Amino acid sequence: MSTFVPSSKDLNRKWFVVDASGQTLGRLASGAARVLSGKNSTQYTPYIDTGDHVIVINAEKIVLTGLKSQQKLYRRYTGFPGGLREEEFTKLLARKPEAIVEQAIKGMLPKSKLGRQMATKLKVYKGDKHPHDAQQPQPLVVA
Repeated sequence: MSTFVPSSKDLNRKWFVVDASGQTLGRLASGAARVLSGKNSTQYTPYIDTGDHVIVINAEKIVLTGLKSQQKLYRRYTGFPGGLREEEFTKLLARKPEAIVEQAIKGMLPKSKLGRQMATKLKVYKGDKHPHDAQQPQPLVVA
């Protein structure tokens, strides 16, 4: 007997759509990262991207628990001296809610070439419409 190792021919990637309205950010992100990395699949291999595509809609309706919505800060560095920029959760949610969900999900993926490849299969949209109807995405319930 030999161990089965999936190749690109064996992979049949599915598309899933997740509605973020009323969902907690961390729970949604961990569920989506699990599907993107392929850990929900029987063909999971740690060094091969066996994950599926994930579409997240209604990103502006995401929820945080406790006082995190008033206290959470998002930091980024511009690359210039003294270029540390900070933005509060509420302001970033009003300006660009897709960035909040994307950053949370990407933070739960591996920090390598493989993780960046997995992140390309993530699509996040502000409203309830998305341009991926041709892929016939199935609804994914993240508990």
